[in-house]
Amino acid sequence: MRRNQHFERTAIVSVSGLRVISVGNLAVGGTGKTPIASWVVRELAGVGKHPALLHGGYGMDEPELHRRWTPDVPVIVERDRVAAAHEAMLQKADVVVLDDAFQHRRLARDVDLVVLAVEDRFPGPVLPRGPYREPPGSLERASAIVLSRRTASESEARSLAERLQGLVPEVPVIACAHLHPGQWKPLAAPSAAPVDGRSVGPALVLTAVGRPDAVRGGVAEIVGSEVTLLAYADHHEFSESEVLDARRRAGRRPIVVTEKDAVKLEPFADELGVCYVMEQSLRWDWGEDAVRMLIGVGGRAA
Repeated sequence: MRRNQHFERTAIVSVSGLRVISVGNLAVGGTGKTPIASWVVRELAGVGKHPALLHGGYGMDEPELHRRWTPDVPVIVERDRVAAAHEAMLQKADVVVLDDAFQHRRLARDVDLVVLAVEDRFPGPVLPRGPYREPPGSLERASAIVLSRRTASESEARSLAERLQGLVPEVPVIACAHLHPGQWKPLAAPSAAPVDGRSVGPALVLTAVGRPDAVRGGVAEIVGSEVTLLAYADHHEFSESEVLDARRRAGRRPIVVTEKDAVKLEPFADELGVCYVMEQSLRWDWGEDAVRMLIGVGGRAA
């Protein structure tokens, strides 16, 4: 509420000549916002635009992920999104994508996408009693809502979409996406041939993401065996002692990490021993063309 009152009293800044697309969320962490922001960047670049990715800089794992996923796109890390937008223009960008900026409203935007996780009860309590940063009414600021799911079914996603349209009828729920398991690559040798996750067997998951239980569940489903979870807070910077503790707990079992964890754990590859990076790709259940139209790249030809 205080944040909203602050922005109502503060001038919102537009940067002439620059299109601004925000991908944010209402809840804290783990909604799939970063993969969706990266998808938006790739779609824009794919039609000849010159995008830049703007990140607020809390934790450097996500900016590094963006640099790896889209190496030809500038990634500007700056808490002041207006200053970052001006820097993007100096780097010849004609459109910027803001990763996690729904609550950072000083920079005017043309498109405000909000990602909601199907697994989160909605409506639900706000911090500190629940996962939400703002009350449900804040969704009225959004251009559109995109649902994401990890363990929930597509049927559950469609049910939530119907409820949301009753709660905030003026904001369309245009799409739903999920993260699809991809290749498993050795942390110590990312260029080596990937392994089949189904052959890994019992493992320990070491992670510092927003929804660690979802990661454990995803790994368990693939390996079909017992999986132990060793989780730290989102964006946690691992120490050598923590890495050695993980190896001790794993024993002879392999360790599995996410791509987000891998960018911080690569210096400890020797200490981790047998360790695999579980890659994931974004898949749309429905609404991909609707998102493409909203961000200004058009629908795909039939």
